Amino acid sequence: MSTRPRRLIVNADDLGLHPSLDAGILRANREGIVTSATLLAMGPTAPEAAARARGQGLAVGLHLALSTRLEPAAGAHRVPTVAPDGRLRASWAEFAKAWLTGKVRRAEVELELESQLRRARELGVVVDHLDGHQHLHLLPGIRPMVEAMAARERLPVRWPDALPRARWLRTPGPALKATLLTVLARTAPRARHGVRRVSAGGVFEAGRLDEAALLAVLDAMPAGDFEVGCHPGEGTPQVPEDPAWTYGWQAELEALTSARVKAQLAERGIQLHSYGTLASAT
Repeated sequence: MSTRPRRLIVNADDLGLHPSLDAGILRANREGIVTSATLLAMGPTAPEAAARARGQGLAVGLHLALSTRLEPAAGAHRVPTVAPDGRLRASWAEFAKAWLTGKVRRAEVELELESQLRRARELGVVVDHLDGHQHLHLLPGIRPMVEAMAARERLPVRWPDALPRARWLRTPGPALKATLLTVLARTAPRARHGVRRVSAGGVFEAGRLDEAALLAVLDAMPAGDFEVGCHPGEGTPQVPEDPAWTYGWQAELEALTSARVKAQLAERGIQLHSYGTLASAT
């Protein structure tokens, strides 16, 4: 039996995108097990969300984005192939297709990602890790840019390489996307020197991480360091940047504040961390 401790980061994505999502993330930190969030630096509510997170001591990373109809941090005139109509492309699939067919200039992607990091810091965020909105940091060609930033800034990177469980393969659409991500993560070249990838789960459960699903993830958690990604929110908001987007935000919030979930963490000896506290404890 492994003597390594189980150390868990519970990271909520999409801070700064919508007031209802911000409220759910902040409540899941105050009353639940969320230890970290990642900020969409160009999100409509990013300034207020960053200030509120700082006020309650929530650790914040940067959710690097190349999709979801946000205005680019670099300015649309400077990144026309990244934001062809003044905003980022609508979906991860649209961006991936454009990138892989050579319609997006590498220099513009680099400029946009650097601008997002600068914007987050201008909002007062002490960035403690990097990840990608819709996991686009795993794409061939994008990964080296993100890891170059991570190495320079000495920041860890989320690495969603957890294997699927059989129950999630019953939902073909999400399962296909999540399986593709796992393949990209597991077949990528080794991380460049100075970059730490932190294994992450929750990809297959994205939008469906209710109490039962979260308990199952925790039950399967291996020894070592691990992140569970989540998407809490209050109610059923409509996000203008992605009107068709429907997740179980409220169910995830209830799961993340559940007494049963907290009890399971204690029973299994799982230690809660942020990326920052994980680094200092290593």
